[in-house]
Amino acid sequence: MRFLLFGTGDYYNRYKKWFASHEIVALLDNSVEKQHTIMDGVEILSPQEGIKLKYDKIVILSFYVTEMKQQLMLLGVKESCICHFYNLHQILTWKEHVRPTQYYLNAKEITETDKVKAPKILLLSNELTLGGPPIALFHAAKVLKKQGYEIVYASMIDGPLKDILLQENIPVIIDENLQMAVMEEIKWVKAFSLIFCNTLNFHVFLSRRDTAIPVIWWLHDARFFYDGVDREVIGKISLRNLNAVSVGPIPAMAIHEFLPELNCGELLYGVNEKKGSAGKKEDKIIRFITIGFLEDIKGQDILLKAIQSLTNTDRRKCEFYLVGHKDTLFGQRLQRESADSKEIIFTGCVDRQKIHEIYDSSDVLICPSRQDSMPTVAAEAMMHGVPCLISDAVGTAAYLQDGVNGLTFQSENAEELSQKITWCITHSQELPKMGVCARKVYDLYFSIKVFEEKLLGMVERSL
Repeated sequence: MRFLLFGTGDYYNRYKKWFASHEIVALLDNSVEKQHTIMDGVEILSPQEGIKLKYDKIVILSFYVTEMKQQLMLLGVKESCICHFYNLHQILTWKEHVRPTQYYLNAKEITETDKVKAPKILLLSNELTLGGPPIALFHAAKVLKKQGYEIVYASMIDGPLKDILLQENIPVIIDENLQMAVMEEIKWVKAFSLIFCNTLNFHVFLSRRDTAIPVIWWLHDARFFYDGVDREVIGKISLRNLNAVSVGPIPAMAIHEFLPELNCGELLYGVNEKKGSAGKKEDKIIRFITIGFLEDIKGQDILLKAIQSLTNTDRRKCEFYLVGHKDTLFGQRLQRESADSKEIIFTGCVDRQKIHEIYDSSDVLICPSRQDSMPTVAAEAMMHGVPCLISDAVGTAAYLQDGVNGLTFQSENAEELSQKITWCITHSQELPKMGVCARKVYDLYFSIKVFEEKLLGMVERSL
């Protein structure tokens, strides 16, 4: 088959291997800077240029599938010619390109031996980044290992979390075939007494499974991530021996749109107690922080609009730190638009220790996301006694009382966000008290102790 691959970022790198025996006619990207350059021996073109070539399918390698699909259809591409990476199993025969499974520590022995010291539990992750869902599953692995269960942590792709898992003596499996296969096709999973599937990415895997093995499907995903889901595929998931749990109300609402009969409980993640080393700041500047990848869904552009509508007097009293990967097209645009604003500081990516130091030296965390199920950064901020100012499209808002233990504003309403920032400036003496109340939210909902109790109870009921 002849393919146009739309997207040249992270998901292109994750999925390009499956096209090895097919002709990639061109890569498509909306970035003018990338167009007419060469990647992996293939020219990058604009969508307008690429669709003039002869091709069988255009594969969208991005989560911004709705916008990209609409763009292609406005250019005259038939919907039947457009595919999302979730559904590659429908157009490619993955068994022609089976990837070798990689085992670390005694993972292979666990999958091959019949000897059972304790129930074997498999924790499946879509990736091994240091993002929220993989880290949440890592914390679950540590809890279950401490309890005496035989644990294996497996992932669709490799990443930096693997070394941390191995340091904790947690066996790891990297099996890239999980990106394409259904559960019935991955033979080594049959060795386990219980399987955790972390995130929506496993809906294809679950669409054909051995229902004799109980599954806990831990959903972290906001509605945005469902845009590439094939309703027919997700509708095939058997509910027998399947226990779905959600990180707050937003993932539960999203999955119910596709599987309304699915009973979805709640399992919030746990955040480890950790201190920074910077200490609380002593200057009178009010420091606001926003932590996350700079992209449209995270809403940093809404924050910039809110800052720009503040009075000059108020802006001089503040610093706004935007922490996270900033070299995206979105991030570059934000930096250009705020180049004259000295109070806005883009730090780029920082390590975990530095993140905790930033919390300790800050007054308020702002989370302006357009959609966000349950950002870890909000729970971490509250653990540090830092109050959160968050969009009502963020799952954490369900656990906050506006004006008491945090602040909320209407999603995408930059004017209301600006008003709440002004409140923080004029009532700065009240922020420490609000931070104390925010810490109580962490203790009640997001502490490791609370997480352990809920997780172990769920596992005992599932086995």
